[in-house]
Amino acid sequence: MSGLGSEQLDKLERRIAESLEEPWDKGIGCPKEFTLREAIIIASGYARQNIIQQVWAEIFDTSQPTISRIITTVTPLIEKATAQDRPSAEDAKAAVRGQTVLLDGFLAPTWSWRDTPELWSGKHKTTGFNGQAIANLHGDLIFVSEPVTGHNHDMTALTETDTADIIASAFSGIADKGYQGSGYITPIKKPRHRKLLDWEKEFNANVSRLRAPVERAIAHLKSWRILHTDYRRPLRTYVTSYRAAVGLYFFKLNFE
Repeated sequence: MSGLGSEQLDKLERRIAESLEEPWDKGIGCPKEFTLREAIIIASGYARQNIIQQVWAEIFDTSQPTISRIITTVTPLIEKATAQDRPSAEDAKAAVRGQTVLLDGFLAPTWSWRDTPELWSGKHKTTGFNGQAIANLHGDLIFVSEPVTGHNHDMTALTETDTADIIASAFSGIADKGYQGSGYITPIKKPRHRKLLDWEKEFNANVSRLRAPVERAIAHLKSWRILHTDYRRPLRTYVTSYRAAVGLYFFKLNFE
């Protein structure tokens, strides 16, 4: 339900407990409705499943406001506790040095808030935030960027995040047509006046095959479904939730 195994929950609970200024349950006054571990399961499970809070409340036999309070309180704690697991730009630069890497952008969808037209992605025909992902040729994620509003083209998102600087440290980069003109290896665009030549078609097919691992890697990242289905919580909480979900992905991936 939480997306984490028992030992992984143990480790995450220890980290969060150590980060608290005072104990989760002080043992005085009104007792907490849920233990810290249960609260972590609720918050991480929400990021994993992205089920509406009313259903989550029925599952845990409590009220929707209680679920909302727990998610609001614990998600920032998860973000902080998993910060060390999210690869920094410097870590990523060291990891890509001398390698050929794969680049792709993804949209993490949100509700369509009327007062935030900048979330609209013309490419995806929906609203959300643009994230940039870098993987090696085996499909291992090396870096996931901070989110930028969905109206940004992949090339814009590339330069507005640390992604371009990281790939500059690599031997070369392979990307899709959205990055043409970047200097990376990308498919050949069909000219207006003719069809693609056979060698050009073969080249594009080879680029697509090489890029497949990063697409699979993003699909695995989006198993934290808060990155895959519409984000329904207040928009001011989005960046924290995004970082928490990405942190949980790398926390689980690197768990020892």
